[in-house]
Amino acid sequence: MHYRLLGQTGIEVSIVAMGTWAIADSFTWGKQDEDDARAAIEVALEVGINFFDTAEGYGAGRSEELLGEALAPHRREVVIASKVSQHNLNRAAVREACEASLRRLQTDYIDLYQIHWASRETPLAETWEALAELKAAGKIRAIGVSNFGLQDLTEALAAGPVTSNQVPYNLLWRAIEHTIQPKCVAHGVGILAYSPLMQSLLTGKFASADEVPETRARTRLFSTARPHTRHGEAGQEAAAFAAIDAVRNISREVGASMAEVALAWVAHQPGVASVLAGARNPAQVRQNSAAAGLTLAPDVIEALNRATDPLKQALGPNPDMWLSESRYR
Repeated sequence: MHYRLLGQTGIEVSIVAMGTWAIADSFTWGKQDEDDARAAIEVALEVGINFFDTAEGYGAGRSEELLGEALAPHRREVVIASKVSQHNLNRAAVREACEASLRRLQTDYIDLYQIHWASRETPLAETWEALAELKAAGKIRAIGVSNFGLQDLTEALAAGPVTSNQVPYNLLWRAIEHTIQPKCVAHGVGILAYSPLMQSLLTGKFASADEVPETRARTRLFSTARPHTRHGEAGQEAAAFAAIDAVRNISREVGASMAEVALAWVAHQPGVASVLAGARNPAQVRQNSAAAGLTLAPDVIEALNRATDPLKQALGPNPDMWLSESRYR
């Protein structure tokens, strides 16, 4: 495993992190065997993953609870990131939410505490003051944001040091490259890339859009006619699966799995501090961690870029995976 500094802090995180939304969200991912989840966390530690990302909103706190149980004996060896929800961003609510997360995580500090989505009601300055107070009290070590667009990120940078911005980024979803990634790179804000496998599409397990489970076929890649979608777009199903086929062929030439190549591609991109790869069992953790040791030659990266550029242009600069009227600002 290789490690990088998180933003401009002295905190070192594994290039591949374990994202824990999937171990607590049965609607999207199906029923989770919690013993498998605990085993996955143990294997993550074995392979050198030291960075674990969660949120109070994942499974109404259950993700934090599972992580806290598994990591309690290893607390000083790991980096834990969590998030405060959009509805908890006033001064009092931020403090209460942090205390609740600390209890569920069985710890007295959170390494990286992130605003999950920017509020359109509570002023960012109020939230930031509360976060700064938590940092001064030793409850959190660093402040980050998640799903912040150019304007929100600019405001956050004016409020104080921003350690990281957690955003969706993968070969099928490159919207941050338009404006958000350059801003992060220019200001030393570490990019934490979530959905790096685009909800398993980049593992190659689905041969067509019709094979994707309904609860996953709800991003803007898919037709608005599909159940559970919340956007009004025609989708990009043909372009997406053409890109997937191209990534599959390039991966064969490289001699690695699609998942490894897709994760490694993200890790090679400017500004990326860590790739947040979800895992529900030990096998998935091992597959994800293998990408940390895969170096892609410049010509391979260029080939992957060319293969997915048409999809990038078709989707445009809106980073919101689910809504046409972007929540990003």
